[in-house]
Amino acid sequence: EFHYYIFILYFQALKAEYFSPWRGEQQMYKLDIGWPKTPEHFTGQTFCVAVDSLHGLVYVGQRGDNVPKVLVFSEEGYFLHSWNDTVEMPHGIFVWNTETGSSVWLTDVGTGKYGHTVKQYSPLGKLMQVLGTPGNAGSSLIPLQFDQPAEIFVEETGEVYVVDGDGGMNNRLLKLSDDYKEIWLTGTNGSGIGQFKIPHSVTVDAFGRVWVADRGNKRIQVFDKVTGEWLGSWSGCFSEDGPYSVRFSADYKYLIVAQLNINRLAILAAPPVGSIGDCVMVHSVQLADETKPHLVDVDMRTGAVYVAEIGAQQVQKYVPL
Repeated sequence: EFHYYIFILYFQALKAEYFSPWRGEQQMYKLDIGWPKTPEHFTGQTFCVAVDSLHGLVYVGQRGDNVPKVLVFSEEGYFLHSWNDTVEMPHGIFVWNTETGSSVWLTDVGTGKYGHTVKQYSPLGKLMQVLGTPGNAGSSLIPLQFDQPAEIFVEETGEVYVVDGDGGMNNRLLKLSDDYKEIWLTGTNGSGIGQFKIPHSVTVDAFGRVWVADRGNKRIQVFDKVTGEWLGSWSGCFSEDGPYSVRFSADYKYLIVAQLNINRLAILAAPPVGSIGDCVMVHSVQLADETKPHLVDVDMRTGAVYVAEIGAQQVQKYVPL
């Protein structure tokens, strides 16, 4: 009788595991507990992470007094080096690869002499380009000014998308040419179509669409990358907390969104060409309490997802199953 009782319990557990309607589908990602090899290199608040999938490198931007602002790891998790010059308060970070080389773009929301800028560095930290007016917040396009620019995405062509800003006077999405002149600009402060409240993250998909995490409005908005025309918005998945990041999985089938206040990664189905519709959450990864995931990046070669966590002061790596 006892064995029979154990069997029934076991069967119920199995049923719950495989047939439960609320369980959803099988897990999509698992935490790589061995990354990085030496987490003690995280000595500040880790705000952002960028993957160079071509060279197997991971760049982390962190904040704090007397801490290195940019850390560089190998994709296996070995600490390689760090750099600090001309970086005040990193917010967003992006690796740009071309046939001639790679560079690292960083948005700096500091209020000192290096702040309110978007900067391009060599992989070793040599400053190559500054967009914006260092130390001066503003809305001008000639000369270019930013106020707490949140994130940047650079296409292979060198065309640049900037979401500006992280709570400053501007709530806008800019597209710049490869010589950093305005191609189009959209967005003012508000909740209407094409308006923003803290545009926080930006990415471009394989179908010519620009996706923006409109954090304060608890929605993602989508634009045509050529014209800047508004294509649609998603709000159905964000009643609990706004989206902090937008990044595509390596196959462009999913959009990976960090939700800082509920410590969650939402995996949303990416729509094919055509209607944007509303979002469908296919999976979520619940992180530990107070982890506070801020921005994420995806290795477009391996599919690994890296999460910069302000609360936990670490970057974690999730690998696709």
